[in-house]
Amino acid sequence: MRYKFKEFNFDSASLVLMKNGEVISIRHNEAKVLALLLENVDKVISKEGILSDVWQDKVVSEQAVFQNISSLRSLFGSQAIKTFPKRGYQWQLSTKPLTDDLPLTAAPVGDLSVGDIPVADLPVCNLPIDDIPVGNLPVENVSVKSAQTGYWPYVFLLSLLVIVIGFFTWPNNTAQESHPPAIRLAYIPIVDQQATTRLALLDNDKFDYTELTHINSANFLTSAELEYPNLAERYPFILTGKIREYQQKVYLDFLLKGPYVDWQGQLYANSNEELVQQLQQHLAQPFIYQFLSSPQSPEFKKSSLSLAHQQLPEDRNILCHLIDIYIETKELDKAMALAEKLATQARTQDDWQQLGNALLYQSTVLTSKDLYQLSADKLALATKAFENINDLSGQADAWNAQSWLDHKYDDYAAIKASLLKSAQLAFAAADKPRELHALTYLSVLAHKHQQEDDKYAYLRQAETKMNDYQLPIYHFAKVPFHYAIFAQTPQAKEPHLKQVLEFTKLTPDHWVAQSSRKQLVLQYIEQKRLQEAQALVEAMNTDNAQNSYLKTLLAKANLKMEEFIVHAQRTFEQAQLAGNHTLSLDVALLLCSTANIDVNYDFYSLYIDENASLSWRRDNEMKLLALNQ
Repeated sequence: MRYKFKEFNFDSASLVLMKNGEVISIRHNEAKVLALLLENVDKVISKEGILSDVWQDKVVSEQAVFQNISSLRSLFGSQAIKTFPKRGYQWQLSTKPLTDDLPLTAAPVGDLSVGDIPVADLPVCNLPIDDIPVGNLPVENVSVKSAQTGYWPYVFLLSLLVIVIGFFTWPNNTAQESHPPAIRLAYIPIVDQQATTRLALLDNDKFDYTELTHINSANFLTSAELEYPNLAERYPFILTGKIREYQQKVYLDFLLKGPYVDWQGQLYANSNEELVQQLQQHLAQPFIYQFLSSPQSPEFKKSSLSLAHQQLPEDRNILCHLIDIYIETKELDKAMALAEKLATQARTQDDWQQLGNALLYQSTVLTSKDLYQLSADKLALATKAFENINDLSGQADAWNAQSWLDHKYDDYAAIKASLLKSAQLAFAAADKPRELHALTYLSVLAHKHQQEDDKYAYLRQAETKMNDYQLPIYHFAKVPFHYAIFAQTPQAKEPHLKQVLEFTKLTPDHWVAQSSRKQLVLQYIEQKRLQEAQALVEAMNTDNAQNSYLKTLLAKANLKMEEFIVHAQRTFEQAQLAGNHTLSLDVALLLCSTANIDVNYDFYSLYIDENASLSWRRDNEMKLLALNQ
């Protein structure tokens, strides 16, 4: 069946979507969901029904439904599909079914010829040719017998040609099916700290490599916000990393950068050749590139990683990413169980690197549960594991985590010692990002503990390091950003936040730019400086959840309720896909606070009730009381 709605045409049989006569790219599962909705426009389709029809016997989470619905809404508009809380989804746009059959009596027979009818629209007739009424044939004055006589020689020749072509092409098709296309990766040479040893990455049947020689790994890791956008169109996936040797083992920290996120991991082997083999085996997993290529919700990531872990239970990097997502979604008991599984695997394989990581994960979970002494014990064990293989960056991470425990014990002297130790280890490892993070973090914690001299001294020290390392200007934006933290009033913060935006003109989506822009927009709205807020919003080019939220706030301040609802719903969908739970809750609360019949109050209220954390409820206590939440 074919359907027409707005400027779109959709064929539910071929799953082809067209807009104004041009084919539109759409994922297979999205097309199947669309077909199901269009075939049942008068029904509300439950999540279970969609899962059963589209994914059938495959094991996927309900989040897959939400992700595909969100993608369709972004394509056709947020009003195209309505959510019925606890029931499901229903198609809302005015839709006209189109018949696939060409009427045989649409014109006099003499006025039609076969060439006038598009091949795709020619009617299919199952009758033998002798049984077809001559009057319905699109040819005049031709007898059935003469048609048959001239027809069969051509059929014979055509059949013979098909057989010959099939004979010669069949082996090639089989080979193509057994060998999927190679994954195209650009890579920046992976070398050791002294640049004396490098990994050799050669093309093979699984990977097609392109070496980027204009930049080294160390510079790329500190300038990716600027460098990657210039390369992304031609090289969407860029691999880099660093190696080191210790006690006849080779250790690799690698990073694969993609359009939306990065994929990181660690490996070790007895030789460079073995290390490359392990790396290629890990990076051959297709789901990794799905993660990198488009925003994925935490639930979808969890489902994909769980499946990948079941298929490759010995791949400890996949297990690390699965633990990360459970920590992100606050499923701490599951994260703890998987971290113990990682530790057990690592001990069995004498993998000190992943044992240290497992202990760091356990410390993170215990800290989240306010079990500080147990967390400190895990950190001490993690430090020893990293010391066994001389992993300085791993040790720096452990000392950085220890500083937060020191903060919880209100021990500034210990905080200072932990973070200076972290910075020292990172410096020895030539790990500039970790070194600078330790110094700026020390500045922030000094501010929290009223250490006025230290908070400025270590911020200046970080700035000096940035100059020494000749880092891109967006790194320097962290300096005025911290001065804004130190400032006591909105008026005092404003010039520092403006300087952050000045330093990040070329990288407007950097986290310090997003945070500063949000603070300024909120300040301008509160002070009724709506034109200045409008100028900031109009300067935004990226379509993401943070920017959509600012458009939402400005539309509400300008009393443009139709725009407000559109932007708010868009923000909610984008925040959900990005896994930004806090922003999802913020915009849900904003929608619930609005008296408008177009807002599905019950849905957003239920979302808050089921997903709000205690800390978020505490921060929004007065607003929730007003809604009787």
